[in-house]
Amino acid sequence: MKHQLDDFINHLHHERGLSHNTISGYSKDLQLLLDFVTEQQVDDWRRMKVHHIRHWVASNHRAGRSGKSQQRRLSATRTFFNYLIREGFAENNPALSVSAPKDTRKLPGTLDTDQVSQLLNSTATDWHALRDKAILELFYSSGLRLSELVGTNLTDIDFHDKSIIVTGKGNKQRLLPVGRMAIDAIKAWLQVRSLLPVRNATADDHALFISERGKRISTRNVQARLRQAGMLQGVQGRLHPHMLRHSFASHMLESSRDLRAVQELLGHADISTTQIYTHLDFQHLAEVYDSAHPRARKQDQDS
Repeated sequence: MKHQLDDFINHLHHERGLSHNTISGYSKDLQLLLDFVTEQQVDDWRRMKVHHIRHWVASNHRAGRSGKSQQRRLSATRTFFNYLIREGFAENNPALSVSAPKDTRKLPGTLDTDQVSQLLNSTATDWHALRDKAILELFYSSGLRLSELVGTNLTDIDFHDKSIIVTGKGNKQRLLPVGRMAIDAIKAWLQVRSLLPVRNATADDHALFISERGKRISTRNVQARLRQAGMLQGVQGRLHPHMLRHSFASHMLESSRDLRAVQELLGHADISTTQIYTHLDFQHLAEVYDSAHPRARKQDQDS
């Protein structure tokens, strides 16, 4: 059973070309499944039944695992059993009819447009500040994920078309517009990019954003720099990359009312995912309701 699980992980890497983080998630979740069924004295994937999967879900629930975590594990299990069936190591998929408990979905934190202006309108003069400003502008301009921004290369930016090629989940690429302010900030950063603060540092020739030691900037470095920028500019709460991505999506939806377009910009495969990243201001909805609904409109005083 362990050998077949290892073969599946190799299949994800070599044949499907999934990202390291995605493969790591599959590996961890399915190892937990293997540990559980071993405890249940199941010695062949063919012997797995629906009640085994339900028992596993129940044990995860008792251990305090979130519904989202269990949904991810069940998804990995379904994909794994589809692979086993195709390879002749199983006859059916016992996870298909099992559902995970649902979590109450909470909207991520967001900044309003005034807070974004407060954050981005700072003056940048030194090496770190110019780089950080370009990072902030690109996050908010194009709604990138943290991994997408860190993985961006110099050749991904087209200054003539004001666009960027982004490699997202599953190595899927999408072409995104980049706003004028972000373009200007990136150009200013590129003028000093090669002037590394650390002596004898060698710049990564491909990475758009690098650390002072010349290597592609890490996700932790970006997270730390954003927290610092938020504190320096007086932004309430803890600023993080996802907050800028969500702010981008929220402001785009509030302006355009085009959920499908925002879905494409964010790179979501399922529009239901976009719906939890975006929200409409309730006051705006109330105003629309009062002005449009026949039973909410105020009658003329003369009537």
